[in-house]
Formats: sequence, C-alpha cells, structure tokens
Amino acid sequence: MSKEAILEVKHLSKSFGANAVLKDIDFVVHPGDVTSIIGSSGSGKSTLLRCINLLETPTSGDVAFHGDSVVDKKVNAAAYRAKVGMVFQSFNLFNNMSVLENCIIGQTKVLKRNKEEAKEKAMQYLTKVGMNPYINAKPRQLSGGQKQRVAIAGVMAMKPRCIVLDEPTAMLDPNGRREVIKTVHELNRQEGITVVLITHYMEEVIDADRVVVIDGGHVVMDGTPKEVFSRVKELKKYSLDVPQVTELADELKEAGMDLPYGILSIDELVDELVPLLK
Repeated sequence: MSKEAILEVKHLSKSFGANAVLKDIDFVVHPGDVTSIIGSSGSGKSTLLRCINLLETPTSGDVAFHGDSVVDKKVNAAAYRAKVGMVFQSFNLFNNMSVLENCIIGQTKVLKRNKEEAKEKAMQYLTKVGMNPYINAKPRQLSGGQKQRVAIAGVMAMKPRCIVLDEPTAMLDPNGRREVIKTVHELNRQEGITVVLITHYMEEVIDADRVVVIDGGHVVMDGTPKEVFSRVKELKKYSLDVPQVTELADELKEAGMDLPYGILSIDELVDELVPLLK
C-alpha cells in the first residue's frame, strides 16, 4: 500500500447469497482529497460504502485505513468509525433532541468526552456549517439542507480523519443540495478533511479531485473529473448523466467546433468559444 493513501480498497467483493453485488473493487483515497463515487442505481455504490464503514463484511478482499486492515474481527468498529465518519441521506438525527444535543451525544458516548469539551467542539462545527443560530431547535423545525448540515457538524465534531457521505443530498431540493455540497468543500479546504462522496448528481462531482465510476459491481472508470467527463458516450452507456454544460460542449464538438473534451463549467465553455466566434 502506498504511504500516502488514507483508505485503500483491495480486491473487494461482496455477495448476498448468489447475488454478487461488488466484484474485485480496487481504488485508493488520498489524504485531503475529495473522491466522488458515481454509478447508476443498483451499481453497488451504497454496498461499497457500507463495507468501507464496516456496516457490511466483505465476502473477500480488504479495506485498509492508513495501511492497516479494518475487516479483521478484532478491529474496534466504533473506534474506526470515529475516524471515518459517515453521513447518510436520511440525516440520522434524534428528533427528541435539540441541534446542540445531537452534536454532543456521539462525542460523549463514543469518545467519552466530558460534556463541556463536547459542547465546545459541537459549537465550533455548528458555527462552521452556519447552524449556530439554531442550537436550541429540534430537527422537525429545520429544512432538509439544515438537518444535513447539523449531521455533518455532528460527525466533524468527532474529529474524524475522513468523512464518508452516502448520497447526502438525495432528499434535498436544489438549494439544500448546494448548501450541503458547499459546506463539504469548505470543510475539505479549511480542515483538510478527506471526503468520500457518493452521489448521483453529476454537478456535485465536477469539483472532486478524483471520480470512481462503478457499474455492475465493477470499477469501470477512475480519474479526474475532466478525464471521466470527457467520455460522454461511455458514461451514457452506464446510464449516467453528465453535467449539462459538458453535454452541450460535446454536441458542439460533434457539430465540428474545435473544442477540447471534458469541459466542466460555463466559464470554461465561454473561454473556449470566444476565440472561435471572433
């Protein structure tokens, strides 16, 4: 295993009875990177995440954290999950607790922090995600995007090395999605937190450092967003969309315009088009 990898998935397979969901999955996650995992429904993304977080045991293969295997039965799963925090699409907040209490409970139960230290850490991260004005609110009083930001603050307060998000914006409207993804990228930049993001919204992928594409339980592509999204026809073959601007640029290229592959933003497209239209 390379020294710089924080997580490494090696020849990972997972079957449920005769149904092989993951087949010989290999990829690494480097410290400080945002790695996005994409694939159509049923491709195996969520099962992969559950194996990484020890919610499922791989049938074969390995998951290593800083070079040490975590699938061994002797591994303390709770201690490992405190280092590799998980955010689910369903928020996972306690409805009878306030925002602040939701961000304190994991620290006191798992890390055995005292109440004062846990409160201080909770406030630090609720402030970072812009939710400090809502510390006394109950989850039912919050929008979906606000709930997800509280969930992220609760995980971050545990001071993990890596945060794993399983379709965190799937239940949100476009504004909520933007809020949550912006929060994730800010934490990545400011705290150096390593991020593994599973999503089916391609616009959330373009700012990642690496993209891993899964289809039928296999890794079928692995590269930078530019490398992956330059393969528009292949992605469509795997029932995946591409960002609208990438699709438009691809159609213009097909029509004969001299454009590069893998355009990811409107600004990038405009910069390429202006000289051609002069």
